Parts: sequence; C-alpha cells; structure tokens
Amino acid sequence: SAVHHHLIRRGLRTSVGLVVETGEAREVHHFCTLAGYGAEAINPWLAFETLEDMLPQIEDNNLTAEEAAKRYIKALNKGILKVMSKMGISTYQSYCGAQIFDAVGLSSEFVAQYFTGTNTAIEGVGLEGIAEETVRRHGDAFGHNPVLETALDVGGEYAFRLRGESHSWTPDAVADLQHAVRGELPEKYLSFAKTINEQSTQLMTMRGLFRIRDAKEIGRKPIPLDKVEPAAEIVKRFATGAMSFGSISREAHTTLAIAMNRIGGKSNTGEGGEEVDRFKPKKNGDSMRSAIKQVASGRFGVTAEYLVNSDMMQIKMAQGAKPGEGGQLPGHKVDATIAKVRHSTPGVGLISPPPHHDIYSIEDLAQLIYDLKNVNPDGDVSVKLVSEMGVGTVAAGVSKARADHVTISGFEGGTGASPLTSIKHAGSPWEIGLAETHQTLVLNNLRGRIAVQVDGGLRTGR
Repeated sequence: SAVHHHLIRRGLRTSVGLVVETGEAREVHHFCTLAGYGAEAINPWLAFETLEDMLPQIEDNNLTAEEAAKRYIKALNKGILKVMSKMGISTYQSYCGAQIFDAVGLSSEFVAQYFTGTNTAIEGVGLEGIAEETVRRHGDAFGHNPVLETALDVGGEYAFRLRGESHSWTPDAVADLQHAVRGELPEKYLSFAKTINEQSTQLMTMRGLFRIRDAKEIGRKPIPLDKVEPAAEIVKRFATGAMSFGSISREAHTTLAIAMNRIGGKSNTGEGGEEVDRFKPKKNGDSMRSAIKQVASGRFGVTAEYLVNSDMMQIKMAQGAKPGEGGQLPGHKVDATIAKVRHSTPGVGLISPPPHHDIYSIEDLAQLIYDLKNVNPDGDVSVKLVSEMGVGTVAAGVSKARADHVTISGFEGGTGASPLTSIKHAGSPWEIGLAETHQTLVLNNLRGRIAVQVDGGLRTGR
C-alpha cells in the first residue's frame, strides 16, 4: 500500500507492476486486501509449500503438487470473484487499488501514512504495535516454546480451539447458559454473564472498552429502583436475530417466537416466510407468530397474508454478518414444507440476490415502504442496514422515505446461511454504525422521526 501510494504521488504507478511475494497470504481475505491495496499479482509461496507437504496425507495418489496448486488457485479465484461481485466490481483491474475497506483498530496517523484514503472511525495500534506483533509471531514459530516447538499453532479462527483464537462463545459459556435455562438455575446464568462480560473487557468487543459510570461520578443523584423503568417494560424492546426457519429449523424458530411473545418482545421471521398455521394462537394461549416479518431481496414467502399478520415489516437491505450477499439455502435443506412456504421447488437451492432488483435509489425504497404501509396500515416499517462508514447518510435517507424504524446490523450478527469467506472481515462493529447514525439523524433534525435499533452479538445486560 505504501509503495502503491508513493508511486501514485510520483505519477509512476501506471508504469510499474506490483508483485507481492509473501508466506502470510493464505485465505481469500488476505488476497483481497493485497489486491485492494495495489498488488497486481501475489505469490503465496508458503501456501504452495504447505500443499506439497500435505500430499502424502491425501488418499488421492494421482494428485500432484502442480495439480494441488492449480486447485488452490482456482478456489482463491472464485473467492476473490465473490468479493468483487459483492462490491459491484466486474474486473480485477478495477478492484486493484480500489481500497474498499474500513480500518478498525488502527491509528489514524498510521492509516494516513500507509493506507492513504482508507476510512477509520476509531484509533488503535500504529507501526510499533504491528512490529511487536510480528516479532511475537516470529518468536512463536522459531522460539523454544514447548507447545509450539513441535506443532503448528492450532488457529481457531472459525471455530473454538483450546489455546487458539479467543471466541465469545466458549464451551464453558455455552454449558453455563444451557444449565441456566434447562435447570432454571440463576447462579448458572450469573456465571455465564460473568464469563461474557469479562471477555468484553478483554478487548473482545468495542463496547468492552467503555466503562459505565455511576451517578455520583458525574455529579448526579442516584434514582431509586422503583422510579426506573421495570424489566418487564425493557424486554419489550428486545428482538431476536433474523434467521429463517429453513436455516435454523422449525423447532428453533417457533421456540424463539413463543418465548418472545411471552415476554412481550419481537421475534423475526428472517427471509424465509412463515407457515400460515402460526398466525393463530395455540389453545394454551401461546403464539408462534413472529411479530417482525422480513422482506428480503428474494421475496421468499412474502404474500399479502404474511404481511398483514405482522406488527413490523422489515426491509433487509443488508445483513451485518454478510453485507453485500444474499441468503443461501442449499438444496438438501429445502424440504416440502420450506418449499411450500417459499413458493419454490423441494430439493432446489435458493439464493437471494445481493441487491433488491427494484431498489436502486432512495425513491425506489420510499415506494416499497409506501406499498408495505398500504398492505398493512397498522404495521411499522423497518429498514435493516449494515454498520459501515457512511451508514448515517443512508439512515437519514431511510427516515426521509418515511420508515418508522431503522436497524443497524453489526458484524457479529447471527446468520444461518453464510459461507466461510463472509464470516470474518465483513461488516464492522455496530457501535461505529450506531454512533454515526445517531449523530447524522440529530444533525439533520430527523432523530425524533425514527426509532433506531442495533443487532449483532448482544448477549448480556451489560
């Protein structure tokens, strides 16, 4: 990136090709960032050597090192093409040096010098911190650590591994939560909350860097608990993640709906529609009806009957867990029930297009909001946006389009249908998007016209 920008400033960039030779590039994201900051070609020599080293462990005796490298390159090409398509870029030449990234956790001085033009909303480490981390990694590889001396780092980037990358959902946290719910044990919930809250303060989340100050610290009198809004009212603002019953199963989906209806909160259908028999209450008084009905780009299951049986209709413009990408339900999951609700064919995979093909401007969005309000005049209309730089401007447009509610979706958001290439490094923390949205709405005198909600990785009261 530094060389790329230096050559641009000298007016020499078009005369030079940049080739990066590195042992660190392994995954699709690594190649995308290198290309995004100016690399015309990349030689991941360590990945090729690793593949060659793994050949004896593979059952296919006919597989040569050359063929393995070809397959690896093909997989990377597909991954890079997917990222390019998410961003609406059709050629590698357009993507090269496009810098379609936001920086999170890097100092603005460092970003300005080495990643000129990249957006960053918060401060973080600089060159010194990165050098220290690099030396530490080198020490792990070539040092005398008894654990790492004879074995590679366990990783744990995508799933929890002992001594691996830190994750919010650890086996202990999951066990505590299950015991708390199944055994109705408050002490187990407190143990779960303690585990999660301690993680937050250990640089796991951005909100963990904030400390809640008490009233005395800011020169105010504490308020008696009986004057504070009761918990029974607070939980009415809770909503579940938007995941279709096709992705997480009917049992999980209906259980979430019943639970939220019991406490007065709202469950969300996700983009897969909802069975008609769930619109009527059960004999015991429970309701399996989801209060929020989602309208996504594929319009799966969206009918007039579906919309009138909602308290809120949510237009999903983007999803925090995989922005720029539609839901993907593989064919083996599409059984007769799911196909009936989605008005499709059993056994055939369903992919929602990344954009809404009838929304290409704020006026188009206003038209859809108007149409939804005509179908269900009693329901609110929500628009779901992804947390990123510039989301505040979009939220202001959503407010002017007469939406009642906007959701800012963070990168920790749940998804029942996300490929591995989208789980990491896509979207940003909701804290950044929320701050920008609130400030932009206030500056434009729009904050009183719209309710703002966030989703993504909210696990405890803190």
